[in-house]
Formats: sequence, C-alpha cells, structure tokens
Amino acid sequence: MEWWLIYTLIFGTLIVIMFSGLPVAFAFVLTNLIWGLILWGPAGLQQIILSMFESITIFTLLPVPLFVLMGEVMFHSGLATNLLDTMDKWMGRLPGRLGLVSVASGTILAALTGASMGSIAMLGSTLVPEMERRGYKKIMSLGPIMGSGGLAVMIPPSSLAVLLGALGEISISRLLIAIIPGGLIMAALYAIYIIGRCCCVPTLRQAMRCPISHSWKR
Repeated sequence: MEWWLIYTLIFGTLIVIMFSGLPVAFAFVLTNLIWGLILWGPAGLQQIILSMFESITIFTLLPVPLFVLMGEVMFHSGLATNLLDTMDKWMGRLPGRLGLVSVASGTILAALTGASMGSIAMLGSTLVPEMERRGYKKIMSLGPIMGSGGLAVMIPPSSLAVLLGALGEISISRLLIAIIPGGLIMAALYAIYIIGRCCCVPTLRQAMRCPISHSWKR
C-alpha cells in the first residue's frame, strides 16, 4: 500500500473519531492504537506503549508540571489578583486600560508560569467580569486576554518550548533565550494595537475610558 494512501486513511480515521465527540487527546490515542494494530499487529501495540513511556520519561520535560503548579499556587494564593491590581494602578488614564492590563499581566504571568492555558484562565476569571461591567465589547475584552495568554509560548519559561526542544534535540537554554525578543515584540505590538484602535474608534475609546486615575506621585 502506498504511503500517501496510508496517511490519508489515518487522517480520515482521526477526523471521523473527532467528529464522534471524543476528546481530541483520546482521538489521537485511539487512532494510533487502531492503525498500530492494523499495520504491525500486536508488536505495533507494544511499540506504541514503549514510545509513550520513553516520551514522558525525559528529564527535560520536568519543568512542565512545575510551571503548571506555580500557576495554580499563584491563582489560589491571591497573588495573581494583587498583581492585576498593581498593573491597573500603573496604567492611569490610558485608553483601553484593562486591555493593556491584560497584555502586561499576560507577559508577567508568561514569565512566571510558562503555561498559556493557566494564564488565560487566570486573566479571564479576573478581568472579563470587570471589562463587561465597564462596557467593553467582546472583541476588545476577550481578544487581548487570548493574545496575551499566547505569550506564554514565546516568553521563558515556556513549557511548549521545552517540549519542542526535547523532541527536536535542541539546546533548551539556547531555545529559551532565542524566543525572548519575539515574545516582547508581540506584547508591544498588542499594546500598540489596543491604544491605536481606542484612539481611532471613538465608541471604543469612550467605553474603555476609566473614571479613576492613579498617579506615581505620593
């Protein structure tokens, strides 16, 4: 059987299983089991188990659960809420202040946790209700949070960068250093876009203007 036909059948099997409502992770596992059994028989199932064991027993993957644990500790200890309050006071009367707060907080959380899902969950639970109360539209409330959550991939410690470096046999330290400029540039572009859109669209600017300002003066 041609290799392209095999790949097409495997992909089709995966799509059918995903459309059945099974979670994506289990759909991938079930597809591997089915085609491992079809192509290699019982030996294929044994090889899949050995490959799974080898992929999760790599020392370089150890930081991943520790990053997630750090995010959970920050969330349940209330440190994340205090961090958002501090960033909120520093922004003053800038247009789209809470959007900027989400970007700045997402950048800081990315440097602390390295887990994008934890960062998005944390910012969404704390910022979205306040944005809705102040009249933010969804495109300017959910957008900055989703974008800033993605910064966890680009700013060390990045669990995905560690995973990719382990799979590609790339130096983890060099990879983490190399992605720092890209993450900071993305955060700066997010902030510029939010400020620019609030200045160009009067309705957004009025809805996002904060009635309370804070100063660096005592």
